[in-house]
Amino acid sequence: MKDFYIADAAQHENAVVTSYFLLSQISARDKKGGGGQYLALTLADKTGTFEARMWEDFGKALTSCSQGCYVKAMGRIDKYQGRFQITLQQMRSAAETEIDVADFQPATQYDIDALWAELNGFVDGFTNTHLQKLVRSFLDDPELGPAFRSAPAAKMLHHAWIGGLLEHVVFLLRLCGRVAPQYVDEVDPDLLMTAAILHDFGKVRELAWKTSFSYTTEGQLLGHITIVIGMLRDRMATMPEFPERLRILVEHLILSHHGRFEYGSPKLPMTPEAVVFSALDDLEAKMQNMRAEFAKAVESGKRPDDVTEFSRSMDRALLNSKAYLAGV
Repeated sequence: MKDFYIADAAQHENAVVTSYFLLSQISARDKKGGGGQYLALTLADKTGTFEARMWEDFGKALTSCSQGCYVKAMGRIDKYQGRFQITLQQMRSAAETEIDVADFQPATQYDIDALWAELNGFVDGFTNTHLQKLVRSFLDDPELGPAFRSAPAAKMLHHAWIGGLLEHVVFLLRLCGRVAPQYVDEVDPDLLMTAAILHDFGKVRELAWKTSFSYTTEGQLLGHITIVIGMLRDRMATMPEFPERLRILVEHLILSHHGRFEYGSPKLPMTPEAVVFSALDDLEAKMQNMRAEFAKAVESGKRPDDVTEFSRSMDRALLNSKAYLAGV
């Protein structure tokens, strides 16, 4: 296990640390005003990322270390424009025997088996046997099921950790179970929960997460919405009894779940289930983003009741209202 994690940076300001990191990005850049080049890097571990700079004697590091590899580095922790970074003095490629992958992959705080059991409990409660069989064809697949259990929900934004996709889906199912009864005359609960389970299933092929989180070539070229529509049609081809109108509604839920064209949604929500689901998906993602921003602010040295730095994902600064009230 590592002695230093990036989340510990506030406790080591102005100190020199030596630790192992995942090298997320590396490039040589020209110094302002001339005078040669420097290395600009992004280092990561399971607690987050921070920027690194190496100003001198980096030739060997540049040739031996590449994006996606593990490195052992020594440098001084300091703050630049309100964010912690590390100025490196030494860096080398790390041997596989020096690395515990668990130090570098953030993981859900919840028990994967418990989340999986809860998910299957929701599916067992379906009354629509067509939708139940469809969802089971995904979850019970010997390759897709295990991938779904471990996949992150994103590369960098909400639920970007091992088990993040499963966590996101189970939280959505809980919301669906609470909201559907409010609109019992308009919303089919099984259809709503099918959307919760399948809407991001394409991420098991869009994303790669063996060492670091990245996009596959298929993910870059097609995206998870297109991927899951293809997966859905492959399965429905083996289910000739599946009602055509129900197929159209399921596909519409997936195609419209981003809610707006500018968010990458091929269609706008046009059914009661689609309107409700896109709102719940947006809510669940935003709440997780807020939790992450609050935690990041505290890790950077802010008080729990301070406003966060500007959040690019939320397009605003944020305030933890519970912490703010508790501080009165």
